[in-house]
Amino acid sequence: MTATLTTITTVATAETEQAAGSSLEPRRLARAKRAFTTRNVVPLHSGDDAGWSLLSGVDVCPRPGDLVLAEVTELGQHARLERPDGRRARLYAGDEIVVAYGARYAPDQFEGLVPADLGPCDLLAAGGVAGTYTAKSEAVDEPTRLQPRGIVAYRDRRVSLRDWAPLGAAVPPRPGVRRATVLGVAGSAMNAGKTTAMAALIHGLTGAGLRVGAVKVTGTGAGGDLWHYRDAGAASVRDFTDAGYATTYRVPLAELERITTQLLADVAHEVDVVLVEVADGLFQPETSALLASPALREHLDGVLFAAADVLGAYAGVSWLGSHGHDVRAVTGAFTASPLALREARHHLSESVMDCGQLCEPARATGLLPRSVRESL
Repeated sequence: MTATLTTITTVATAETEQAAGSSLEPRRLARAKRAFTTRNVVPLHSGDDAGWSLLSGVDVCPRPGDLVLAEVTELGQHARLERPDGRRARLYAGDEIVVAYGARYAPDQFEGLVPADLGPCDLLAAGGVAGTYTAKSEAVDEPTRLQPRGIVAYRDRRVSLRDWAPLGAAVPPRPGVRRATVLGVAGSAMNAGKTTAMAALIHGLTGAGLRVGAVKVTGTGAGGDLWHYRDAGAASVRDFTDAGYATTYRVPLAELERITTQLLADVAHEVDVVLVEVADGLFQPETSALLASPALREHLDGVLFAAADVLGAYAGVSWLGSHGHDVRAVTGAFTASPLALREARHHLSESVMDCGQLCEPARATGLLPRSVRESL
């Protein structure tokens, strides 16, 4: 099947709180290092010097997506902050940074939640996510510590990513929305090879003369994957930050479905194929819920599955099949080993491909539905 994509017309609820905060001097704001997650807040990056203030005090409670001006008090795991342009700025104790509050789920690094107040917190991700860590991998250092100075307000209204999201405002349905082939990219865990495989497939499909869109619907705000998609040849790239979310951990399923459909609708009208990456592994709560959802499944023409090892590949293919997905091929970190490749090809009926093969136009187009292949 080929998915027909339509635009959801939803409006991010505007913050109605009118707060009298302390003035935020333009020079102070200009000196602060701004994170990737803030990239869509237009006045923050346009040189608008007027109307900025800080909200603080015991009555001010952070919410997911709120921008916060914070001082770096102690360096830890993240000693650099990714800027909107992708450069990773070195951090020093005493630096002030502008990041977004958000939760994080990363088995290889941290789990963290949005705190209840403006007390000391942690830099949960280099892309610019602030929160209080609740668990960490033994393989990483303690998080970089932050002291919030206040929630950033513009013209007496706290700044939320939702209010500045390019896809957050209602837009009319696009006339004559074209049909696009949509392939999902899922994996067994973090660092199983999803993004690398997706980039390889983008490169292969682009080499076949197709315009490819790339969408990341869940995860933690960062630019690395988006730059990877663009470098591979993607004609259009979007992620959940374009819908106004710093991260998608603990976001309800209905909102994840809306984000997914909205991102797909925005990209599908201008490309031939859309690749959709779902972050983390199949058992991560939001990933599991979204991949089990008919709202996502009805859009997908197939899934490319990436695994770290052969057993993960076998189990993942089984899980996806039990939830109605058509696994078109299996790839991932395990394909670096000839012996693991041999095992996988022995135990899996699905095509097993390494990244080099995904880069080949003839093999890449082989993952598309037959009707699409025949029209090329």
